[in-house]
Amino acid sequence: MAYQSVELKDSISIKKIVSVHYFQYMSDFSFPGESHNFWELICVDRGEIDAIAGDRRLTLKKGNILFHKPNEFHNVLTNGRVSPSLVVIGFECHSECMKAFEDQLMNIQDTEKELLAQIIIEARNTFSGRLDDPYQEQLIFLEPSASFGSEQLISHYLEQIMIHLYRRYFSYSLPVNTHRLLPSEAGSGNDTFNRIVRYMQEHISEQLTIERICKDNLVGRSQLQKIFRDAQKCGVIQFFSRMKIDTAKQMIRDNQMNLTQISDRLGYTSIHYFSRQFKKITSMAPSEYATSIRLLSEKPV
Repeated sequence: MAYQSVELKDSISIKKIVSVHYFQYMSDFSFPGESHNFWELICVDRGEIDAIAGDRRLTLKKGNILFHKPNEFHNVLTNGRVSPSLVVIGFECHSECMKAFEDQLMNIQDTEKELLAQIIIEARNTFSGRLDDPYQEQLIFLEPSASFGSEQLISHYLEQIMIHLYRRYFSYSLPVNTHRLLPSEAGSGNDTFNRIVRYMQEHISEQLTIERICKDNLVGRSQLQKIFRDAQKCGVIQFFSRMKIDTAKQMIRDNQMNLTQISDRLGYTSIHYFSRQFKKITSMAPSEYATSIRLLSEKPV
C-alpha cells in the first residue's frame, strides 16, 4: 500500500511562557495592578478574590478562571477575611481563537484542574526560584533540567486547557458517544437510522413516543426497533433517553442554566423525574454531577 501522511494543524499554539505562579495571598494582600503585552490566566483554588479587569470588577470564587487579554489593566483584591490560593500563568498566544476568551469568566472542571497541577509540577522541574513569589518577573531555567521534555509538556498542558475550555464554552455540540451517525450502505438501515437520530436531535426538548417517531419518519414500529437494536443494541426510546441525559450533562458543564431550567428545556415533566432519569443512566444525581470537581492535589516533584 502507498501510505500518505496528513498534516495536523494546531488550533491553539503556545510557545512562550512568561510566568507560572501557585501561591497563597495574605488576606490583606494589596497589589497596585499592571498591564502587559501577554495573556494571563488566573484561577482560584481556594477562597475568593475580586479581580479588576479593565473597567470591570469581578468576584472570583473557587474553581473560577479568568483570562486577562494583552494590555488590559488588571489587579487582584483580597477581601480581608480569607487567604486565597491562586494559580497565575502568563503566556504569549497569537492564535485567532483567543479572541473568544476576552472578557470571559469561566469554571474549570476535573480535566483542567489536573492539567494545571501538571503545569505546576513541570514548572518546578524546569525553572529555578519559587513559584509562590508573586513578584518574580523572569523565569530562569534549571541547568540541567530536572526532567526530560518538561518545557514541551508545559506548553502542551496549557494548550489542552484552552482547547477543553473552548470546546465547552464556545463550540456547543451534542455529545457524540450515543449520537454517532453510521456510514450509509446500500440496502442497509443506516440511512433511516441517521435520519431518525437527526430528527431526535431536532426534537430533544420534547417527549417523543414510538408512535410519533414512526409517523413523522414514515417507518414501521418493528422496523424502527430492529434498526436501533442492530445499530445501538438498545430500544429507540432508551436511545432517546440517553441522548437527553447526554445533552443535560453538556448543559450542566456549560453552567448557563440551573437544574430546573435544564429539566424544563429538555421537556421533563418535573425536576424529580429528570433527577431519577439522570441517576438511572449516570449513577449519580444531577447535583452530584455538577459538583464533581476534585481539589487541586499537591503532588511530589
